[in-house]
Amino acid sequence: MGLLQGSAAGDDAPIMGETTGQRQTGYARRMTPFSQLHDLPRQLQRPAVRDLAWAVLSPPLLAGTPCPQRHPLAGSLWAQQPHRLEQWLRALDKDDHPLRDWLAKLGSRRLGLYYERLWQFALRHAPGIELLAANLAIREGGLTLGELDVLLRDADGVHHLELAIKLYLGPPGGGHDTQAWLGPGCHDRLGAKLAHLAQHQLPMSRGAHSQQALARLGAQQVQAHMWLGGYLFYPWPGLAEEPEGANPQHLRGRWIRRRDWAMAVGERWQPLPRCAWLAPARVEAAQCWQAEQFAAWLHVLYPQAPAQLLVRLEQETDGAWQEAERVFLVADNWPQLHSD
Repeated sequence: MGLLQGSAAGDDAPIMGETTGQRQTGYARRMTPFSQLHDLPRQLQRPAVRDLAWAVLSPPLLAGTPCPQRHPLAGSLWAQQPHRLEQWLRALDKDDHPLRDWLAKLGSRRLGLYYERLWQFALRHAPGIELLAANLAIREGGLTLGELDVLLRDADGVHHLELAIKLYLGPPGGGHDTQAWLGPGCHDRLGAKLAHLAQHQLPMSRGAHSQQALARLGAQQVQAHMWLGGYLFYPWPGLAEEPEGANPQHLRGRWIRRRDWAMAVGERWQPLPRCAWLAPARVEAAQCWQAEQFAAWLHVLYPQAPAQLLVRLEQETDGAWQEAERVFLVADNWPQLHSD
């Protein structure tokens, strides 16, 4: 796989076999306030701290969106002094007990809730930010109408933020239409998510039912924003356009059907559990699969198995293996998985 040629989204797009830095650290220089820290997640060792760093440092999927987008830490002192954020993350990498204790209270294995929990931890510790509420339920009588992911106050005012982590696979040939980008389980579409954000989630803080809850928190005038992180996966073989509004620096991968799978001699691949889909993977030498172990896993994988996120690993000087690229392996009839 690492020897494949051709572009996923035009001649300037990354291709399979790119270096670690080319593929996984293409962090947005203009849309996040921490461009100089783009490689920091790879320098950290503890998985939860790497995920935390990835959450706050990675670029958004889109530059043009149907609703306002704002980095959650844009009003923090960290945005003005990024070295302070780096110091905080490196200190956590030495002792991650506070973060692990915080995450242990989550009680859910859902990736989206894990992502939100990471952001809550960062916002609770960010100088210059007051986290007023997280997952604030908006109710009418005994009925819950929805939740506000985050309500915070900074120097620019009070902000309602909707946070989301998404991985979408693009169609062969087309791709400009955001409705054509599917989640790996085919239950979610990029276009549908954007419409839900614009028409339901973000307007909720302006609705009459929200005013009493906001007033109790001293939040009279609220600005609503989204932050959508994640990866876009392009088909191989073939070409795909970027979705409308794509951030030029969005994080990329490939997706491939079982019948097209091949790997070059000497490559190391292994699947990632869903809980490890955020930051680029780091695998200690003892846990790195040999080619024979991967072949045995692939041999018994059910042909109609859900999409599997695979990573190709390259060994670092410290002996650990770091992610060089990521690929979704899908069934031959994907996305028509439920047609029979």
